[in-house]
Amino acid sequence: MLASLLRGLLDRVVLIVGVFAGGMVPGYLAQYRQRVGGALGQALKDLAPFQEIANRFHDGSLAKLIQHHLASTDPTFRAEGAAIQAMADSVASLQATLAALDTHVFQQAWYLLSHADIEMARSTWAAFRPSFGLSTDSLLMAAAFGLGVWLLFLAVWWAIAAVFARRPGGIAPRRYPR
Repeated sequence: MLASLLRGLLDRVVLIVGVFAGGMVPGYLAQYRQRVGGALGQALKDLAPFQEIANRFHDGSLAKLIQHHLASTDPTFRAEGAAIQAMADSVASLQATLAALDTHVFQQAWYLLSHADIEMARSTWAAFRPSFGLSTDSLLMAAAFGLGVWLLFLAVWWAIAAVFARRPGGIAPRRYPR
């Protein structure tokens, strides 16, 4: 009786917490996208003077400017070429991330789980302001996440109950004779 009451209470709490947590995922994803967009804007701003130099002296090709720097005999100039290459690579990576996040919330969540920039995810989490959106995507994510967490809880609960039911003196329900 007590175990049934406890399971019923935990059952509902886990479902409700799962739904609320799932409903906040789209808000986190939006804040992550904003952070990626801000980093991209800053990287483009940092790269802009080098693009202007490439426009004037290398027919607009940043790759030619980088190769010019890397081919130099001056170690400082070569190091500068490597730094420009790192900025260009950063811009390309951020643009690819932003493009990958320009889709529905489930695909965004999958992308973030499989390809996230850990440092950006941590800084987004540190500044995260929970929000529960009422868009279709948010509601679907809330329902799917809540259902997933609830089913996981039930599977763990039943597995634990099965283990204890098989043990002598376990917590299996008593059977009273009729």
